[in-house]
Amino acid sequence: MKPDRIADGPLDYCLYRYGRSKVLYRGPRPDFKRPYCAFLGSSETFGKFVATPFPALLQDGLAMPCANFAALNAGVEMYLKDPSILLATAEARVTVIAVMGAHNLSNRFYQVHPRRNDRFVRSSKMLQTLYRGIDCTDIHFTRHLLATLLADDPVKFGIVVEEMKAAWVARMKSLLEAVEGRTILLWAATHAPGERDLDCPEGLGEDPLFIDQSMMDELSPLATEVVECICKPETKTGTNGMRFAACDAGAAAQLPGPDFHAQVAQKLEPALRRLI
Repeated sequence: MKPDRIADGPLDYCLYRYGRSKVLYRGPRPDFKRPYCAFLGSSETFGKFVATPFPALLQDGLAMPCANFAALNAGVEMYLKDPSILLATAEARVTVIAVMGAHNLSNRFYQVHPRRNDRFVRSSKMLQTLYRGIDCTDIHFTRHLLATLLADDPVKFGIVVEEMKAAWVARMKSLLEAVEGRTILLWAATHAPGERDLDCPEGLGEDPLFIDQSMMDELSPLATEVVECICKPETKTGTNGMRFAACDAGAAAQLPGPDFHAQVAQKLEPALRRLI
């Protein structure tokens, strides 16, 4: 994430680096000398445009430092390639892993940027063979790529989706096995796993993309606990309580607001209390 872009606007995210990580994380920087909880996730966990995202709410409720190691548009890939954050999770009392979409992840069809996982880097020969004639020259983001593939051939797109799902399950297993100590696998969304909102502009659905219940069930034995928080749809509509510059109104409308974070914190707190 570019520090100059994320820092624009009325909110100070107090960005900092942890260890040798190349990613900037949301602060204020916790006191890592005290027992703490760690949170991994994507945009919903980071809480862009929200003054107090759910890790910060839980920090207040638990009276324990909560390190928000989420990043905008992060996928599983980012954490598997960041030894500093894996070390931080090893020292945490509990690590919460918020489910991230299957699209921001390198697979046999395409490669993503190692840190900015929503960035499409290149297609593979497998994709070029499956979708002959598809020009990816002007495609820079994974959602754009997938919307293009879906529009071109929905049947072939189903093959791509199955590959994304298989890659996601394999990497999530690797992440859960790499994180030492107690873990909570968190589903936080306005829909249950497997449901899709086809009213989305590109027809792909809302995050976390392409995750179904069978995938969650496959991961459940690897986590200490699984917490499912299906928030009210209105928590992701409108921008009430969010803080952003006028030019970011469109982006803010696509992200969850304070009510979403409050619901997630309320659902997570009992599980965290049991484990800390």
